[in-house]
Amino acid sequence: MSSRAMFAGVATVNNGVEMGGGPLVEYERRIAEGELLDGDACQVGTLQELQRLYDQLIEKAEDCRLDKYASSDKAGRSRWLWSRILPQSSCAPVKGLYLYGGVGTGKTMLMDLFFDQLPASWRKKRIHFHDFMLNVHSRLQKHKGVADPLEVVAGEISDESILLCLDEFMVTDVANALILNRLFRQLFSNGAILVATSNRAPDNLYERGLQRDLFLPFIATLKERCVVREIGSAVDYRKLTSAEQGFYFIGKDLSSVIKKHFQMLVGDAQPVPQEVEVVMGRKLQVPLGANGCALFSFEELCDRPLGAADYFGLFKKFHTVALEGVPIFGLHNKTAAYRFVTLVDVIYENRARLLCTTEGTPVELFENIVTISDAQHMAPRTSSRSRKNDNFDLCVDNELGFAKDRTISRLTEMNSREYLEQHAEVLAKKQHPAENRAENAVEA
Repeated sequence: MSSRAMFAGVATVNNGVEMGGGPLVEYERRIAEGELLDGDACQVGTLQELQRLYDQLIEKAEDCRLDKYASSDKAGRSRWLWSRILPQSSCAPVKGLYLYGGVGTGKTMLMDLFFDQLPASWRKKRIHFHDFMLNVHSRLQKHKGVADPLEVVAGEISDESILLCLDEFMVTDVANALILNRLFRQLFSNGAILVATSNRAPDNLYERGLQRDLFLPFIATLKERCVVREIGSAVDYRKLTSAEQGFYFIGKDLSSVIKKHFQMLVGDAQPVPQEVEVVMGRKLQVPLGANGCALFSFEELCDRPLGAADYFGLFKKFHTVALEGVPIFGLHNKTAAYRFVTLVDVIYENRARLLCTTEGTPVELFENIVTISDAQHMAPRTSSRSRKNDNFDLCVDNELGFAKDRTISRLTEMNSREYLEQHAEVLAKKQHPAENRAENAVEA
């Protein structure tokens, strides 16, 4: 505590506006009030890095052009046009931060704690990486026909948000891999500052991916513009929640069970087929939906060519998804496993609720999914271990093998009392926005 106590009670004043003392001060406050557990040296070390970044940003806010009310009048597309006439490179005087580590070590919580302490007037954005890339693709489509649409998109993003906080940085798609290098080279040149969380170290991003040699310059740029910090905690804080498994049912032929619980959630409303608009005019068909709840079979939501855009669109309209028949994953349904991982990420990001019937526990669902390293350490075939003992459904896939731990952890947390209480709070705020605004006005 002594190494952290020096920050207690600190507040800063910037242009006459008083702000909090930063993420380390807020962390101490939450520990003192029993909101967080104390004693994780790895988290404290990371917080000191976040505090360093916070202090540097406060000190150099003007040089970094963070305050949106003090930025140049030549905003948006006009600044991009000026940059075409007078090309210039103006990287930020402050380096960002790339946090990586195992699942449940508090990366997202620490980044959110940092983000929430920043002044509201700053050009900042906190967004899930999936959502960020969907936004990039949507902007590229909008500027189709421009000589260099990626440069225009980078200009727009950096004008709106000079400080980007991206959660769950994970590159699995060759299209994204090819875009990232040029996009971030331009963003950093425009002065953007990146704070990111990931399960993977920079050097392991997009490992063994198609055309990875074209992605490698991005890794070098990332390491140049960000301080890289590993959170080495062995504690999965999500599994410390009081898991109840109230919405997670294991077994086969549980159609009547999920439909009974689905009807309980929708109450007196009559479920009917619906459709949801997603990006670029596409529509997602919902088999049954009512009262903010949607019912799908696993095949309808994860065995069809759907992606993050469809799932984000779904949760703009629904707060609960009932999913019937989640199978054990392996080589035969690897693509569906990827979609399920993405679906769980989107549910978790939206603090939505998942009601599901499955063929096994979260761990059992992914027991056939292994990384290359895991596969290399498996027992070799011997005279006593013949071919008939091989698991022919074993799926050796690095990205999925790393992502599965996050998914297992999140499925566990999503069925805990604490998570379901958070879901209820988020839902209440959405359903009663006027009351929340009135409460905030009274507090102010």
